Amino acid sequence: MTTQTASKVPSHPPSPLSRHLAILEAEAIHILREGVAEASNPVVLFSGGKDSTVLAHLAARAFFPARLPLPLLHIDSTWEFDETIAFRDALAHDLNARLLVHASEEGRSQGISPFVHGAAAYTEIMRTLPLKAALDAHRFDVVFGGARRDEERSRAKERIFSLRGEGHSWEPRAQRPELWNIFNTRLARGQSLRVFPLSNWTEADIWTYVKARGLRLAPLYFAKPRRVVDRDGALIAVHDDRIPLHPGETPRDEIVRFRTVGCWPVTGAVRSHARTLDEVVIETLEAQASERQGRVIDRDDGGSLERKKRDGYF
Repeated sequence: MTTQTASKVPSHPPSPLSRHLAILEAEAIHILREGVAEASNPVVLFSGGKDSTVLAHLAARAFFPARLPLPLLHIDSTWEFDETIAFRDALAHDLNARLLVHASEEGRSQGISPFVHGAAAYTEIMRTLPLKAALDAHRFDVVFGGARRDEERSRAKERIFSLRGEGHSWEPRAQRPELWNIFNTRLARGQSLRVFPLSNWTEADIWTYVKARGLRLAPLYFAKPRRVVDRDGALIAVHDDRIPLHPGETPRDEIVRFRTVGCWPVTGAVRSHARTLDEVVIETLEAQASERQGRVIDRDDGGSLERKKRDGYF
């Protein structure tokens, strides 16, 4: 008989949650427990971003003091920020969580690049296809993700327990009703569920929860001098020498941070002097633009986010 090691929930300064955040936390924990209870083989997707970080901590809290009963899965596009990889590994260690990392080795060997092949094709080959391959290889049937309804119109169409068909396809018109938070978890052969415990959260909720619980986030969210190039209205990080500079482009150092974390070639930074959590929270509450303003994938001609989701993108 093996003995499970308890989850490590990082300590934080005492800070009682507001009634609003307490309700959101309780709802997310209920969803996590319900999904795991009904699953044969569940998994939590982890990107290194603020939403998946909050989700991972909620999962640890939901099953504390037992060890997290489901692994974290990270799809490595091979174009991740170094800070994301370091933070991912540290968080998995802190939570005593099993971490699975999957990448498209075929795409890596072919040199698939967002600069050469475009954001849509790159996302399909280096994110969507390896995600589906990993889910199939491990036979995961309930997949938890940190998407929120307020992020984007197609995500607003998602149910909390979102049914996926053959090949992980998504059909918005075929979703099940969720009256009074009663969830239908029955699956036919070839079907799976994408489950979104943070559906009812907003970006402001995420940041105020992070502050209340004293959670650590990837350093990309905090402003500091970074080398960037202004391309098509987005400040793209010059992360390494794989970026091809266009004629007339000159990389420069600016004080920036990221409101969303993704692959560095397709994630634009924002000019900011918010270096502390308090400053980030204030800036977020005052922001007029969407947090996805820097996501190049959202404006790529290769298709809308809804179309990508229909094909299996998370």
